[in-house]
Amino acid sequence: MLDYDKEADAYDASRGGAPRAAAAADAVTRLLPGNTRTLLDVACGTGTVTRRLATGLPGLRVTGVDAAPGMARRAVTRIPGAVVLADSRRLPFPDGEFDAVTSVWLLHLLDGPEDVRAVVTECARMLRPGGVYVTTVDKSAAHDVGSDIDAVLAPRPRRPAQDRAERVGAYAAEHGLLPAGRARFLGHGQGRSPRSTVADLRRGWFTRLAPDDPLTAHFITRLEALPEQEVPRGEPEFTLLAFRKPSAG
Repeated sequence: MLDYDKEADAYDASRGGAPRAAAAADAVTRLLPGNTRTLLDVACGTGTVTRRLATGLPGLRVTGVDAAPGMARRAVTRIPGAVVLADSRRLPFPDGEFDAVTSVWLLHLLDGPEDVRAVVTECARMLRPGGVYVTTVDKSAAHDVGSDIDAVLAPRPRRPAQDRAERVGAYAAEHGLLPAGRARFLGHGQGRSPRSTVADLRRGWFTRLAPDDPLTAHFITRLEALPEQEVPRGEPEFTLLAFRKPSAG
């Protein structure tokens, strides 16, 4: 996994910047009830999405939480509310504290199913009755857009996808959360070019391939033989799922 303290300063620019953040926030906002007044953004990162969520609904008060100090320091400058340094598996808030909870681009990073279950459990605990939890699912799969780059990388070893939609839905159901909608948004600036993919391989961004692995060198050779080295291929389209906690009574 990446060191998100070290990545904090360059994170936004390397992940599509403002256009991607705006697309994500707009899609999340479409899944929130109009009467949402308090929102917890779990793994808020640099706060670039969280800041936009704060302006998406009138009167919304947002709180961000992140485990990486470098990310939280960036978020403090952007979020018009509180930013808390905490583990998403053990959130430091009382039960039923928020009208909505979000976790954008978090679940796919977790080490195993028990960590995903723990995060979903905490997000469900944070919700008041009638509240909504919104999360991204199937993130890694979204990056496979059927390009020539994907064809080259198809044989690579992959981490098990911890954020599969059916798995996340099952964990939500364990806490009585009901499906409440789905949205998709474009990952602006996330289309891979052959040259950028080679750079990512050399940085170790493909977590099952070490930069000095012979298989990495094999993929680099094949990628460098592709045409249009600087041209990004298709951009990914990410998926959000929403789950509602039933109202009391």
